[in-house]
Amino acid sequence: MKRIDVCLSPDLMHLYKTDDRTIVVVDILRATSCMTTAFAHGIQSIMPFESLEDCRSMKKHGYFTSGERDGKKVDGFDLGNSPFEYMNEKLKGHKIAFTTTNGTHAIARSIGAREIVIGSFLNLSSLSEHLSKGIYDVLIVCAGWKGRFNLEDTLFAGALIEKLIDKFSLECDAPHASLHLYRQAKSNLVDFLKEASHVKRLANLNIVEDIKFCLTMDKYSVVPVLKGSEFQL
Repeated sequence: MKRIDVCLSPDLMHLYKTDDRTIVVVDILRATSCMTTAFAHGIQSIMPFESLEDCRSMKKHGYFTSGERDGKKVDGFDLGNSPFEYMNEKLKGHKIAFTTTNGTHAIARSIGAREIVIGSFLNLSSLSEHLSKGIYDVLIVCAGWKGRFNLEDTLFAGALIEKLIDKFSLECDAPHASLHLYRQAKSNLVDFLKEASHVKRLANLNIVEDIKFCLTMDKYSVVPVLKGSEFQL
């Protein structure tokens, strides 16, 4: 039976062997939710960057640039980190260069895996189907917040594990804990997360609708996969 595990922070990636796994990168609030939304609305590809300057430099190559730090859009970039920005018809068929506080850091730490895919509540069922059909063990990498644990990414890990529980064995305590936590929260994720640190951080920036949207189940059927240096469908 294939195995599934959870890395609760990108800073723990050195503890995991990844070259024989599919890695699911998750940053619910909001990077991977934005990426999922962008592909659902016709984006051609997304190239992730850790560095603001490297990302910014892609504008001269015809990319739309997306930059977020500490929940805020970075000056001089075309887009920030709200999923609603990625529903714009003008983006359809174009490429995006993408950098965020936590999500693209987690992607960078995952390079070298057999496969890297993007996870969110928005594409939960399609992602679980993709993983079920795959042949590799799975590691869910929670982007967290600047190396620290966060609640919303861990809840997503639990939701994905619940979908896969009959086809994967749980490798250690992290997937068990994620599953138990999700089962406590699943009846009302918004309410369960109201005291979560990043929810409060975004609320202080008057970002409320994004939170509800990013906790929506199965709105889209896309599964972004890293192909070379860009995510594509």
